[in-house]
Amino acid sequence: MSEAESRVPRAARPEKRIAIVIPTFEDWESLDALLPALDASALERGFAVRVVLVDDCSITPMPAELRKRTYRQLRRVEVLRLRRNLGHQRAIALGLVYVHQLADAFDAIVVMDGDGEDKPEDVPALIDALEQRSGAQVVFARRARRQESWFFQAMYHLYRGLHWLMTGIAVRVGNFSALRPAAVRQIVIVSELWNHYAAAIFRARIPFETLPLARGRRYRGRSKMRFGGLVMHGLSAISVFSDIVGVRLVVSTLLVMLVSIALMGVVVGVRLFTDEAIPGWATSAFGLLAIVLGQAFLVMLVISFIVLGNRSQVNVIPLTDTQVFVDGVEEVFRSP
Repeated sequence: MSEAESRVPRAARPEKRIAIVIPTFEDWESLDALLPALDASALERGFAVRVVLVDDCSITPMPAELRKRTYRQLRRVEVLRLRRNLGHQRAIALGLVYVHQLADAFDAIVVMDGDGEDKPEDVPALIDALEQRSGAQVVFARRARRQESWFFQAMYHLYRGLHWLMTGIAVRVGNFSALRPAAVRQIVIVSELWNHYAAAIFRARIPFETLPLARGRRYRGRSKMRFGGLVMHGLSAISVFSDIVGVRLVVSTLLVMLVSIALMGVVVGVRLFTDEAIPGWATSAFGLLAIVLGQAFLVMLVISFIVLGNRSQVNVIPLTDTQVFVDGVEEVFRSP
């Protein structure tokens, strides 16, 4: 899409124009299946689509067969190459920064994974939901049915519980979503986007809604995300709410201190105001409670200073601070 095209009023355009941001790392085989499926889905609805593939510094170059593919409704396919591997979430951030420059040229911007688990045939449903729900700037896919192994699902539910316990916010969505242009312009200056896309939307209080959609299966191969990466992904989401987590930890520590003081008071009261003999274990418990009380106080001080220190730090603003990671943009397909 050219700069001249971007200045055409949306009402005068014959087709609905969609930009799709897809982060990828060493997953060219899945993209070889995804892009034709996106083309077919767009053709069915008459969408004009521009695809931005964010290559997170893949070691293997894009295969020649993928470069030679042609499409009907995918009007332009570009590869945004990164200088180093930054991870899935930061690849999304850089893709949105790139797209935001022409955000007003699109009717909607979609963020999705490139492995098939975000189904191309569900993209029109997200676009329709975004149009119908006028109060929402973003519509996320809420997973109504998952396809992962029992171990992955168990770990995911454990993570959801931990996230709710530490932040008070229930995890319901992933990356698959549709945004209005105004939401893209807003999110690229939200520093939390550099850590976690969905959590940044929540933290910035951008109005959103969810649409129940079943998760698909990978087209080919296995996910490059390992268990350690999944743990880091979850911790990144929680870190977006670090001040909330800090306050909750301080309150929890205060409760531990109050309980310790109360139990110590019981032991002292029995010793001073009654004739009851104090068993040996009570004396040991008194000493243990004194240690717990001292450690809890130190923990509370450390957490308080960390939270206050974070508030004074200068955070990364994706729009202005991340262009150094972009190695270049390559156009691999453009409609005649």
